[in-house]
Amino acid sequence: MTDEIFRYKTPDFSKLSGYGFEEEEGEYVYRTEIFEGQFALTVRIARDGTLKTELLDVLTEEPYTLHLVEDAAGEFVGRVRAEFEERLKDIAAKCFEREVFKGALTKRLIAYVREKYGDEPEYLWEKFPDNAIWRRKDNQKWYGAVLTVARQKLGMAGEGSVEVLDVRADPTQIALIVDGVKTFPGYHMNKKHWISLPLDGSIPFGDVTLFLEESFEIAGER
Repeated sequence: MTDEIFRYKTPDFSKLSGYGFEEEEGEYVYRTEIFEGQFALTVRIARDGTLKTELLDVLTEEPYTLHLVEDAAGEFVGRVRAEFEERLKDIAAKCFEREVFKGALTKRLIAYVREKYGDEPEYLWEKFPDNAIWRRKDNQKWYGAVLTVARQKLGMAGEGSVEVLDVRADPTQIALIVDGVKTFPGYHMNKKHWISLPLDGSIPFGDVTLFLEESFEIAGER
């Protein structure tokens, strides 16, 4: 439950003290009572963003964990689970920011687009929460998409996944641009009009922004 609530989120440390967190030995700690004072909830957030929770039965001073057991049923545990979840969701909403993409180059690109075009990533697919797009304000056409793709599906060597930028390109130049090593046919896009650029550092950031700017212009053509 906790992993799901805080998935794709990172703490905004500037907001923690206002919510009631206190610094203790390098951590931010929040303490409160739930379920009419029967349980004491402690939430700890480390400097690296790691979050841990502890729920104590106030009467016995023993840890309570049934609310974390998926198969645990009954009205009592259900109400405890609901209050626990509600408090964590409130913390997530008020003290955390959405951070889907982890790559340094991807984060830099998101900041670049925000500064240059005033656009934020749009997360359109509930089933694919780690994919996003940018679109022009004037005609709503997409000019970029950031996708999390398995390397093998893209045609790259190695295991695992990679964050990728999909951009529009001049159809007459795509055959010259795509090399199957650093640049690839547009993943999940019309390969006659789109290309994919891995955001893993293999392409210099300046080149990535040039491709993106060209895509923005192509998307604006009538």
